[in-house]
Amino acid sequence: QVQLVESGGGLVQAGGSLRLSCSASGSIFRINAMGWYRQAPGKQRELVAGITSGGSTNYADSVKGRFTISRDNAKNTVYLQMNSLKPEDTAVYYCNADILLGPYRDNERYWGQGTQVTVSS
Repeated sequence: QVQLVESGGGLVQAGGSLRLSCSASGSIFRINAMGWYRQAPGKQRELVAGITSGGSTNYADSVKGRFTISRDNAKNTVYLQMNSLKPEDTAVYYCNADILLGPYRDNERYWGQGTQVTVSS
């Protein structure tokens, strides 16, 4: 019933910017942490940025200072502003959210379908 829908990926030249968005919908009691992961061909999925329900953020060292994660709780949406993009940022980017479906339920992790980001040199 819960869905995460991503948008904003695309092709951009090195030094350019993209803004990813991910909106959660469905029967949601509470959204806790949200984040963005990425996976390049032949590599493991890695955490890019995360944000807690209280607004605390963390970033991978490789993107710190270039990427900014934010969220709009009223819209159940998380964003990733990506500036100064590099070819090594090329990957499929996945949104995730830890969602509480009810007051007596455990958190469950949901994933978006992934959106391709390609940075050309």
